[in-house]
Amino acid sequence: MDEEQLRRELREAGLAHQPDHARMLARVERGLAVPSRASRRPRAAGPRAVPWGGRRWTAAVAVAVAVAGVVGVGGLAVTQLDRGPAAPASPLLAPGPVAAAAGTIDPGSNRWWAQGDLAVTTETPVSGLVVDVRVARTAGVVSTGHWRTRPAEDFTVTVTEEPGALLYRWTLKPGRTVPPGRHVFAVQYNHAEGVRDASADTYTVVLTGGDGGRATLRGGFGGATPAK
Repeated sequence: MDEEQLRRELREAGLAHQPDHARMLARVERGLAVPSRASRRPRAAGPRAVPWGGRRWTAAVAVAVAVAGVVGVGGLAVTQLDRGPAAPASPLLAPGPVAAAAGTIDPGSNRWWAQGDLAVTTETPVSGLVVDVRVARTAGVVSTGHWRTRPAEDFTVTVTEEPGALLYRWTLKPGRTVPPGRHVFAVQYNHAEGVRDASADTYTVVLTGGDGGRATLRGGFGGATPAK
């Protein structure tokens, strides 16, 4: 076996996807076992020449080191990749229902009484809905009622006096659905005589779709009660 063939076989063995260490070493040993011609010739006078057998051993060692380097790097890569079961990916959240909301002061409001109208528009059916309207407790504010365009039996309604506001809440009952369209939720209240500033009144709407996706809308009424 000549030097070139030995190099080629060792290189091919090193680049194999699953190298057989025992087989490579056996090839190296077989190559070294063949007596070299240089060892049978008489030594010439002068500086000692490195026999072919020595060169072949040096080449074999160099190629073996290169092969070991390739195998070692490959082993390192496998070790880095094989770290046990991967952590489960976080579940993707379903997108919430497409909806919009707008709060306004009803034009029928007057100097002593007002109505805030919240229009909620949905493009898809809604299986969960919570509507909160907070009317800031300015001078003389007292609740006088509320209504909605959806059936009354579909909602649980509460009016709560908070430290700084009246909280009107509509909660869609389990098993009920709000179809696509425009739906109005109105709050009514008395207030001190004159023009009432409604800029501190706010709303929050939380909608849940049939696939569990959720959307939240927030805003205000930002206007003044008409003086009539």
